[in-house]
Formats: sequence, C-alpha cells, structure tokens
Amino acid sequence: MPLAMNKEVFITCAVTGAGATQDRSPHVPRSPAAIAASALDAAQAGAAIVHCHVRDPQSGAPARAPELYREVTERIRAASTDVVLNLTSGMGGDLYLGPVEQPLPPGNQTDMAGASERMLPIAECRPEICTLDCGTMNFAEADYVMTNTPGVLRAMGAMMTEQGVQVEIEAFDTGHLWFAQRLVAEGVLAAPVLAQLCMGVPWGAPDDLNTLMAMVNNVPKDWFWSAFSLGAHQMPYVAAAVLAGGNVRVGLEDNLYLGKGNLATNAELVEHAVKIVESLGARVVGPAEVRKRLGLTKRSPA
Repeated sequence: MPLAMNKEVFITCAVTGAGATQDRSPHVPRSPAAIAASALDAAQAGAAIVHCHVRDPQSGAPARAPELYREVTERIRAASTDVVLNLTSGMGGDLYLGPVEQPLPPGNQTDMAGASERMLPIAECRPEICTLDCGTMNFAEADYVMTNTPGVLRAMGAMMTEQGVQVEIEAFDTGHLWFAQRLVAEGVLAAPVLAQLCMGVPWGAPDDLNTLMAMVNNVPKDWFWSAFSLGAHQMPYVAAAVLAGGNVRVGLEDNLYLGKGNLATNAELVEHAVKIVESLGARVVGPAEVRKRLGLTKRSPA
C-alpha cells in the first residue's frame, strides 16, 4: 500500500497513568500540583494535548477522587501555557478475580463503579476530551480484567455526548474499534471520533507493524487517530504512527526512559518526539490548531 504520511501532527502526552510506576521513577508525578506542572512542562515542549489520570498524593497509587481531578483541571486552566485537556474515564472498572479454583468473591483490589460514578470527574471538570476504553480485556496481571461492558460503554458514551465532551476511543484491539463504530451508528457518539490505538499492552493488540496497520485500516476515514506503544517501543512508534498517517502519544504513563538507564521527564519525552516528527518532514501543530481540527471549545478557568 502507498505511504500515507501525516504532515500535520499533534502530540499527546500521557502524564502519569494508573500503573504501578510511582516508585520506579522520581519523575512520575503524584500530587495534583505535580501532575499539572508536568503537564504544562510537556505542553511547553510541544504537546498539544495532555492526558491526565490522578494519583493518591501520598502513596502514588491510582485514584479517581473528583477533587483531585478538579485541582489538576483548575491548575492547568489557570496557567498561561495553552494546552488541550484530556481526562481519563477509565478508572472504576478494575476487576481482580480470586484464585483460579475460586475466582469469587473478587479480590480486595477490585474497584468497580457505576457509569455515573465513573463519569463524575468528567461531569464536574468538563475537559475538552475524555477517554472511553472501548472494551473489556485481560490486562497484564494474571487475574485482572479491565471491565467495560457494552451497557456501561453505551451509558458513559451518552453522558459524554450530552456534556459536549469530545470522546477519545481507547482501542486496545480491533474489536474495540468495531464496537466504537457501532456506538456512532446508534447515535450514542457523534462522528468524527478521535481514536487512540493502544499497541503492545498485554493482552491486547501486539505492537508489530502488521497489527498496527490492521488497527489503522479499521479506523473510519473521517475519524482522527493517534497511536502509541510501551517502553522501548515508544519512540519508534512516533515514527510509525506518523508514517501510517496518524498522530502520536508519548509520556510517562507508557514509558519511563529516554535511552537505556536514562529516566526521562514528560517534557523530555515530548521534546524527543518533536525531533522525530520534524526529522520526517512533518510539522508539529499546537493546541489552537487541534481545537480547530477536532471542533473543540476551550474551557475557561472556573
């Protein structure tokens, strides 16, 4: 197939995530103040969008308290640095089963919330973009299931549409894109949709290039898309995504290093991505152009 390189690329920085990385690098931000500061540093380095989770400020464990999201949102919106805010709605779907011979009752780490509760931070903060993990998946750990049933996704998607928030479909496999298209066909989501192709996350789509292109070929032509991979594959995927016609995501949610043994900051990861994009002959676009492209409305500080 012919090369369909994207010449106008936006970069998303996934600032902190929900993985157990808080003790593996001093650069993984924990508190709302640190998350907002790292997000703004990434924006100054060239990220047009910042994708934010929140963490317990003391332990660094993943959290979903609305007040933590509010503080992150308020700090980012009050800053002089412009950036598009993207909040996760993925928390609250964590099912940890018991031993293989006695899977029920669920394990103590299970955190299952209803659709409205999962959407509370989105309803209160009204980000320009929020994510919708568009399927259930065995997710890395032996007995952990990332749980997003069709009913829950329809309910959450409808709330996002009603609140006027642009949905970013988090697609970990081709079936997630299939269901996202069904949500558009049913009128739950409005096209065009933004899709994030999440590659190399056990046990979703592997990050080989054939699978990437299978994912790309399942994105409707009028949608926007971005892609990323994990760890040492993060930077090669910057080039792969651009060459395949998409946009890119980097950040400490997905990778802690810039070279072997060199712990990176979010800003450093973005700076390196900018160099890769520009070396390919493409241009990195800023938040104002992303808003125009995606039809977003910038939210004012509260």
